[in-house]
Amino acid sequence: MGLEIILNKIKEYKTIIIHGHLRPDGDCYGSQFGLKDIIKSSFPEKEVYVVGQTSDYVSFVGTPDIIDDSKYEGSLVIVVDTATESRISDPRYKLGRELIKIDHHIPVDQYGDIIWVDTNFPSCAQMIAYFYYRFKDELKLSKTGAVAMYTGIVTDTGRFRFRGVDELTHQLAGMLITKGVEPDEVDFKLSQETLDMVQLKGKVLTGFERSTEGFIYFKMTRDIIEEYGVTDEQAASMVSVLGGIENHPVWALIIEYPGNEVRVRLRSNGPTISDVANKFEGGGHAKAAGARLNSWEDLPKLVEAVNQRLIEWRKSN
Repeated sequence: MGLEIILNKIKEYKTIIIHGHLRPDGDCYGSQFGLKDIIKSSFPEKEVYVVGQTSDYVSFVGTPDIIDDSKYEGSLVIVVDTATESRISDPRYKLGRELIKIDHHIPVDQYGDIIWVDTNFPSCAQMIAYFYYRFKDELKLSKTGAVAMYTGIVTDTGRFRFRGVDELTHQLAGMLITKGVEPDEVDFKLSQETLDMVQLKGKVLTGFERSTEGFIYFKMTRDIIEEYGVTDEQAASMVSVLGGIENHPVWALIIEYPGNEVRVRLRSNGPTISDVANKFEGGGHAKAAGARLNSWEDLPKLVEAVNQRLIEWRKSN
């Protein structure tokens, strides 16, 4: 779609409210706060708000605003980094006059009056950075927004290691550095771990399970989360600990949230696994997806589905 349409809509509205997804990660925050900074720096007279849940992990990027329902009257709502409408944080997104969806995941719900979805971008924050770059003669950006977007790009690309990172990714990261980002400072903030986190990492590395076909996973129950005194967000970040183990191309962290909600963070450095996630009320990228289990009793079904995918993948390679 023409990005001019989005720019013109931003120019048109006095009040703009930016939503992300439930349990926001670095890319979600980076996209939300990066876009807020671009709009506010470029058009100081506008009211621009970021709403939704908080994230301790990337709290240095910004703090969501607390606003009344009345702010939505006649407003433009922009939802970033959220493929599924049910995962939008704060249900008031429906109260605005118009809604723009900006996302880089494989489309699940085609919600929104204006939709910019491009799965070629490895992070939504890179899309926001590209939007700024595209209209840099008209728009402004401060160091605050640059740090937000750089953080989003870094976290969603695994520090530039994941598939999808290309020349444009590094060009835009470089542009953000010229706006004041200090990569070592961002890396330091993202790399900080509590003693509880280090001990939990040891638990994950010694307590994971393996399937017959090379699927490796860890069951992060409420008991474990409470035993180690970590937040749900910190517990969910342990999925990266299981990556890169030889002969185990697919891995997952299966985490139990309050209310007996069991969610799956599924990753791969081999076969595509997004369609497997789709079978379990999920979706995402080809090799990084999320899913949901009705209960722990459904776990064997997930393991079998991943096993089948690994068998098919090996036959075709």
